[in-house]
Amino acid sequence: MFVDRPSELMVGDVFIRLRGIVRHEPVHLKIEGFSSGGSIKTKTARHMLDQFEARAPARSNQRIIESSSGNLGLALSMIAAERGYRFICVSDPNLSPQTHKLMLAFGAEVVIVDRQDQNGGFLGTRIAYIQQRLEEDAGLVWLNQYTSPDNPGAHMRFTGPEIFNAFRHVDFLFVGAGTTGTLGGVSRYARQHSPGTTIIAVDSVGSVTFGAPSGRRFIPGLGTSSRPPIAEDVTMDALEMIDEADSILMCRRLAAQGLLVGGSTGTVLAAAARWEGRISAGAVVVAISPDLGDRYVDTIYDNAWVDARFEGLLDGCGSAAAAASPFWERRHG
Repeated sequence: MFVDRPSELMVGDVFIRLRGIVRHEPVHLKIEGFSSGGSIKTKTARHMLDQFEARAPARSNQRIIESSSGNLGLALSMIAAERGYRFICVSDPNLSPQTHKLMLAFGAEVVIVDRQDQNGGFLGTRIAYIQQRLEEDAGLVWLNQYTSPDNPGAHMRFTGPEIFNAFRHVDFLFVGAGTTGTLGGVSRYARQHSPGTTIIAVDSVGSVTFGAPSGRRFIPGLGTSSRPPIAEDVTMDALEMIDEADSILMCRRLAAQGLLVGGSTGTVLAAAARWEGRISAGAVVVAISPDLGDRYVDTIYDNAWVDARFEGLLDGCGSAAAAASPFWERRHG
């Protein structure tokens, strides 16, 4: 592979077969963490900026602002640096320390809001801060991942074709829902090219995106405290709401066998495990892993952090228990 810019370094054809998530067949986990920026959000950031530039060529030092809990902010920081823009990321206390430092390394300005909105999250506060900045600075541009059709458009352009070019057919597709950009774009592509695919949306308990009660959440990536307008265009066959404790246990089960993934991946795989009795032998099952786990070593992989937020969760949950149910064949020598 040869590319001319960091944003073009996107690896979309890597799948790892996980056995033991569902009884009959492997779950083909689509790994998005090998792209520049380290997550699926590189696609979103690239497409949104490509479309922004196509509509009105941006000048050097163009000022751009966006709200993000982590991965999109990092991807935009990288691509803004690549293209000579100035980027402001508005985030909250759930932003991982590693992601925060990486955004600063790319030259981004990072604003952390710490006042909760009416649903106990921070999204409403982040958006209010952006609106205030826009009133003060007429030259500032908000890409607005929550309303822009370019967010799901990225996954019509990239993620959907990658999945359905890799498999002759997909029976079950598990997709996490944050802003619903990935879910919206992939589901739309699936409806057009594989209408027989069952699409399962996965969200976190405490998220209000699909009408569930609001609650405190600690893991960035999935869920919202304010329903994104682009969620109106999402199509799905089922919804699974996963408690963050189950997400953490799944992440740690994978880590004990050599695969470090992010919290969203643990959530999506916990949802797939719930479907064990509904997935028949011979079915092709695909799940999307938005990022890897290196940026979560101070949170979901840190015992003190977990104990402070999920008391008793790790009691009796050691690597020996995880090793008893392997996801792949053990080979020696």
